[in-house]
Amino acid sequence: MTTADDDARARLAELRSVTLERLAALRGEHDAVVDASRDSNADDEHDPEGATIAFERAQVDALVRDAVARLESVDEALQRIDDGTYGVCARCGRPIAAGRLEARPTATTCVSCATA
Repeated sequence: MTTADDDARARLAELRSVTLERLAALRGEHDAVVDASRDSNADDEHDPEGATIAFERAQVDALVRDAVARLESVDEALQRIDDGTYGVCARCGRPIAAGRLEARPTATTCVSCATA
């Protein structure tokens, strides 16, 4: 394993940690919204507050799904480091620029392929 791999692994580990914290917070927020709606008599269809609760729940659900997807992409990037394919474009097979990997450590394509 190279120093670049070690640096990438450290960036990915930090991103994974931040994502796990965010996911825990979002799940707590989701539980709070669900609990609040359970304790109210809100009728989503007829009560003006019901629509707000449904919107909040849907918004938090979307953020949870996004965090889960980010976590999966981080884990896949860590696996690519282990496999020796990290930093290689999945589309064309050329190296992904270090700057792109620094900005987006889970990138699977080079800039050329990403914009094509």
